[in-house]
Amino acid sequence: MNLVTNHFIRQIGIAMALSLLVVNGTSAQTAPAGAKPAKPAVKKQAAPVDKPALEARAVDLLKATSSRLAAAKAMSFTATVSYEHPSRLGPPLVFTSRYDVVMQRPEKLRVINLGDGPASEFYLDGKTMVAFMPAENLVAIAEAPPTLEAALKMAFDKAAIYFPFTDLLLPDPYAAIASGTKLAFYVGPSGLVGGVKTDMVAWANDDVFLQMWVGADDKLPRRIRAVFRADPLRLRHDMELTNWQLDPAIAADAFGTAKAKDAKRIDFAHPAAKPPPGVKPVAKSPKPATKSQ
Repeated sequence: MNLVTNHFIRQIGIAMALSLLVVNGTSAQTAPAGAKPAKPAVKKQAAPVDKPALEARAVDLLKATSSRLAAAKAMSFTATVSYEHPSRLGPPLVFTSRYDVVMQRPEKLRVINLGDGPASEFYLDGKTMVAFMPAENLVAIAEAPPTLEAALKMAFDKAAIYFPFTDLLLPDPYAAIASGTKLAFYVGPSGLVGGVKTDMVAWANDDVFLQMWVGADDKLPRRIRAVFRADPLRLRHDMELTNWQLDPAIAADAFGTAKAKDAKRIDFAHPAAKPPPGVKPVAKSPKPATKSQ
C-alpha cells in the first residue's frame, strides 16, 4: 500500500466521521421529547483461533525441500547473505557476506566466509572444531562433539558462531523449520530467482517470519528472507543460495587447513558483537529425519 492510497483512505475515513457527526447531531435535535437514545448494538467478538493456519501446499513444499536435503550424504552451496543494520540517519544500511559451504554427514563441515566484515573460516572434521581468522592469523581449536548438530550448537554457545543456513544442514530440516509454526501459506510462482522457476512459500512462528523461494523442479531452496519478532526495528535478512551440488566428490583434506597450524591460538569465546536479534542456538531435532509422504 503506497502513500497515495494511505492518504486516500484517511480522507475517506475523515469524511465518514464528519457525516456521522452531522447525522447524529440532526437526530438529537429532531428526536421526540423524553425519548431515550437507542443503545448501540453490541457486536459479539469472534473467539480467537488457536489452531495454526497451515496451508497444505505450503507444508508440502517445505517437506519436499527437507526431504531433498536430508537425503543427501554430502552437499556444497554458496550462501550470499544481506542483512540490514541501523544507521545514525535512521534508514538501515545493508552489509553482505558470502559463505562457501561444504558439508558431509554426519559430522564434517567447512564454511569459508568472505564479506563486508572480517573474513573467517570454520572447520569440523569429526573430531576437532576450528575457527580461523586469516587476516589476523588467529585460530581457536576445540574438541568437537560427534555430530554436526551438536557441534553447531556448541559453536553458538561458546563463541556465538552463527550460520543463517544452519537449519538446511540438520538431519531433518523440516523438523527445525516447522517447529512452532503458526502460519504457512503458498505465495505463488516466480521465474526471477536463481535462474530457475521457483515456488514462493511463507511461514511464521513466535520468533520469525520467513519467505522462501523453492526450485519448482529440484525442490532446492534458492532464496530466504527473514524478519525476527524480537527485533523492534524489523530489519530484514536476505539469503540467496546458489551453486548447489548434492553428493559431490569431496577431497579427503577438505575439512581442515594447514594455514591455521602457524596461527596464534586463542580460546573460543563470545565476541563483542551479538547475533542478530531473535536468533537462537541450534535446537536438537525433536525426531529423527523422516521421508515426507
